[in-house]
Amino acid sequence: MTASVRTPAPAVRCTGLHYAFGHVTAVDGLDLSVTPGEVFGLLGPNGAGKTTTMRAITTLLPVPPGAVEVFGHDAARQKMAVRRLLGYVPQQLSADGTLTGRENVALFARVFDAPRRERPARVAQALEAVGLADVAGRLVATYSGGMVRRLELAQALVSAPRLMILDEPTVGLDPIARDSVWDRINRIRAGTGMTVLVTTHSMEEADRRCDRVALMHRGKIRALGTPEELKSALVTLRREAGGEDTGPPTLEDVFRHHAGSGLEEPGADEQRGEFRDVRRTRRTASRVG
Repeated sequence: MTASVRTPAPAVRCTGLHYAFGHVTAVDGLDLSVTPGEVFGLLGPNGAGKTTTMRAITTLLPVPPGAVEVFGHDAARQKMAVRRLLGYVPQQLSADGTLTGRENVALFARVFDAPRRERPARVAQALEAVGLADVAGRLVATYSGGMVRRLELAQALVSAPRLMILDEPTVGLDPIARDSVWDRINRIRAGTGMTVLVTTHSMEEADRRCDRVALMHRGKIRALGTPEELKSALVTLRREAGGEDTGPPTLEDVFRHHAGSGLEEPGADEQRGEFRDVRRTRRTASRVG
């Protein structure tokens, strides 16, 4: 008799996820599955529902049972089990400039409830993983923007997460600093098999770094696949529509095709939310720049 092989649970599964703020629907029946070990990009214009989706996955927003699972754990019924599997680097800066790098990471070790005896070793390992061990005793206020972003990776890594969630991880960074952050992420993935879920407005970054991407617009997934699959699909759509051959499309072309300008007039509540997001993004960019 042949033993059955159990299929591993997806790193993330969203089933019919719906979320609204008053009369404004932010996420509209979202179905999404992220494979363990991959880098998955969630793309879309402002107001598409990306951040709401991320907050639902991280249990920061309440969801109905069965709507969100992380490695088979229900985000509604098993919040603490889900949180223990996550590392989260928010778009807004989370490091405290008045503390040293080591003190920042140690603080997160306590927040994530790492075993007391393991905390010093975990802090040291996280700092080493992001290349900050030599400067861990310096105040974070003296760090460059790229160093701050790497420190935030260390803060998220101290819990030894199976899933790393990155919300605009390289916002405001120069190309060298961006590459440095991603080099660290990929080295950690190579050693641990960690899954990465990332949002970014950089189509070039998504094209280079993501195994698959999903393009959200108005709370729904409009396109899903590898960057090459999405670009090839756009070529087919252009041909079927009888359009001119303008050369190989980019991921930005795919983005524009499915999301238009991304500047449709939102409702009042959505306008307020987007204003806050833009203000926070600019504040973050100015601080890491």
